[in-house]
Amino acid sequence: MTLVARDPRTPFVLTPMAMPLERRTRGYDLVLAGVALVLGLFGAVLVWAATRQSDGQSFLWRHLFNLVIAVLLMLAASRLDARLLRLFGPVVYIGSLLGLCAVLAIGTRVNGAKAWIRLGGGFELQPSEFMKLGLIVGMAVLFTRHDDQDEDAPPKTRDVLFVFGLISVPLGLIMLQPDLGSAMVLGCAVFGVLVMAGVRARWTLGLLIVGVLAVVLALRSGVVHGYQLDRIKSFTDPSVDPQGASYNVNQAHIAIAAGGLFGTGLFQGPQTNGGFVPEQQTDFIFSVAGEELGLVGAAVIIALFALLCWRGLRIAREADPAGRLVAVGVVCWFAFQAFQNIGMNLGLTPVTGVPLPFVSYGGSSMFAQGLAIGLLQAVRRRALS
Repeated sequence: MTLVARDPRTPFVLTPMAMPLERRTRGYDLVLAGVALVLGLFGAVLVWAATRQSDGQSFLWRHLFNLVIAVLLMLAASRLDARLLRLFGPVVYIGSLLGLCAVLAIGTRVNGAKAWIRLGGGFELQPSEFMKLGLIVGMAVLFTRHDDQDEDAPPKTRDVLFVFGLISVPLGLIMLQPDLGSAMVLGCAVFGVLVMAGVRARWTLGLLIVGVLAVVLALRSGVVHGYQLDRIKSFTDPSVDPQGASYNVNQAHIAIAAGGLFGTGLFQGPQTNGGFVPEQQTDFIFSVAGEELGLVGAAVIIALFALLCWRGLRIAREADPAGRLVAVGVVCWFAFQAFQNIGMNLGLTPVTGVPLPFVSYGGSSMFAQGLAIGLLQAVRRRALS
């Protein structure tokens, strides 16, 4: 214990490192951080199970490295005060926007989508992951920038129109890649923020109509590639092209069905060990859990996501207006992306190539999610200060 003289009336005070743990962690939601960390470690085991036959431990160590970086980013973001939070959104938004432009110019095409920038040394950057966070925080700041604004009053028309402009530019760039999955997740997060901000119903209804028209236009104009159309067809009829567009989903179904109630055992899954499910360390990581850990293990993952979202909504309930919008946007992001990923593994949603948050292998997604958890912690600390 370190003792420091401070005042004759209070002779000694503990230094920060010697403070009790409960004082040093005051204001943080340890359950939220713990659940995110458990999901990341859960993912490390599943990534190892999916790749150990072909790549040994390389994917395992890289996933753990990504997880450590995400934890550091979470700790850094959790220290942001209100002033820095207002700066964080525009900086991340503009940086991600420049990244999306760079992707179209110098990006690398993977599985049909030109969504990554190769950095060298085996590292790649996916700007669309950070755009989710930048747009959420940017919208929250814009809707609450007037200090004298009535919390119950709907946002002003000019603010709503400006937000629609902020949304349309990154969505258009993402669809040009084309990355339908990221566009869907981004749209869901944006919709959650708009509803929580109290935007009038005519605006949200109009946004939905525009979104549907944009999808129809993308399908008819050729922006959506043929392989993406084939994925939609395979969703409606899995028997179509079983060796092509339906192959991934059918193999994932076989793996999950083979797991039964308690699974075949960790590292004992025939489908996983045989490498029959493509992209099993990323998009189809849930099939590893279904096969080797069974219904029980898969249900634990779903329960952890439910707990994560519940803690996020608790933070939203206690937060100020800007923090509430950030928290709701992040929860909508995590909830929809988890639903979409698990749904495409189970055949409930079309295959769109989105990772399972914290669980799937991937640096950009892990880093952006770590920042998001850190922002939730910052919102909570501000609410309790």
